[in-house]
Amino acid sequence: MTRPRATLVSPADTPYYHCIGRCVRRAFLCGADPLTGRNFDHRKALILARLSLLTEVFAIDLCGYALMSNHYHLILRLAPARAQQWSTQEIVARWCRLFSGPMFLRGYRNGGVLSEAEAVELARLAGLWRSRLCDLSWFMRGLNEFIARQANAEDDCTGHFWEGRFRSQALLDDAALITAMVYVDLNPVRVGLAQSVAASDFTSGQQRLFEVTPAPAGGGAGNRPRLLPFVGALREGSEDALGYNLLDYLDLVDGTGRCVHPRTRGQIPDATPVLLSVLGLAPGEWVKTVVELQRRFRLFIGSPHRLRQCAETRGWRRVSGVAAARRLYAKASE
Repeated sequence: MTRPRATLVSPADTPYYHCIGRCVRRAFLCGADPLTGRNFDHRKALILARLSLLTEVFAIDLCGYALMSNHYHLILRLAPARAQQWSTQEIVARWCRLFSGPMFLRGYRNGGVLSEAEAVELARLAGLWRSRLCDLSWFMRGLNEFIARQANAEDDCTGHFWEGRFRSQALLDDAALITAMVYVDLNPVRVGLAQSVAASDFTSGQQRLFEVTPAPAGGGAGNRPRLLPFVGALREGSEDALGYNLLDYLDLVDGTGRCVHPRTRGQIPDATPVLLSVLGLAPGEWVKTVVELQRRFRLFIGSPHRLRQCAETRGWRRVSGVAAARRLYAKASE
């Protein structure tokens, strides 16, 4: 049963979400279509440019991404408190970078004086746009509608480009956030399209790796969107950064990547990565979860307690993923 988005996305539960968009009609988002021989790799740079614009305009941060042949993954953080700090003028300027507004806004943006009726309408619109500029569905609309128009124009066709609405998973705690980020960064490795994170073009994992190591000649993917950075302190102490060390995260991604590649799948890291120990996750279950994340968890990812809490606050009898969470969070509950 499809749940209303309002029951799946709540900043009161968590600001972090894993979002997936998938194409229909054998459509190719990026890469080479073996059926037609056409190559759509040029769209990857277009999508990254669009993500850059959206993260500049919205009060939403990008934590991770992976662009695949017929789908994409995003890890996003909502920042509604940031939108509340914007002035009416800034709200209008941001909104008009993406969408058209009423004609009277042209004069307002050029310093013109508004009539009383126009001032009332501006106040109403500013309140509406402020809420939309920190809304996950509006962010995804700004991405998906743009991609669909571009793709349909290239394919000289009309109709749906996306497989219904985008899918979202709420990431309820730090362990869920890091698990989803590693899952996204290792997508090309997990399906055998790349041998390592360094070779995984158009992923946030490669982008973060090249922040600390020189990119090879011709490596990387050109202009990249801004990612929410890592820091060394706990996330609760910083609203504008992820609460862990970048090198620890990259070590976790590298070690996990060696275990999820099709040729070596099933292995367990020789030494438990620092970040796994900090998060208190079971190494063996961690590897299985990174391989099967979307099968083990559906709408929410988190500890058994947080999952049951989400079900209770919504009046649901149960929520999927509790059994998988018990195994994954086993060390944290010891």
